[in-house]
Amino acid sequence: MPIVRFPALMKYYVDNQNEFSVEGSTVAEVLENIIVRYPALKAHLFDSNRILRRHFNIFVNGIHLRELSGMETILKEDDKVILMASAAGG
Repeated sequence: MPIVRFPALMKYYVDNQNEFSVEGSTVAEVLENIIVRYPALKAHLFDSNRILRRHFNIFVNGIHLRELSGMETILKEDDKVILMASAAGG
């Protein structure tokens, strides 16, 4: 199963885990399975149209989704999916 790594600020929503395995053959399936397991994450990851919020970046094995096939990127058993929240300051 692919391994998903979460930002430290989001650990609260995933039982204080930094990373864990999730079933899914695409990034979209992995995210859907994460939401099934941790429903409180839905509002933080997706907007009301079920589109990933702009401040989240997703990387598969260190490569940004926009350089791959987006949410339909095919995942292999040992892939690492990293969710990274953008930081803003003022």
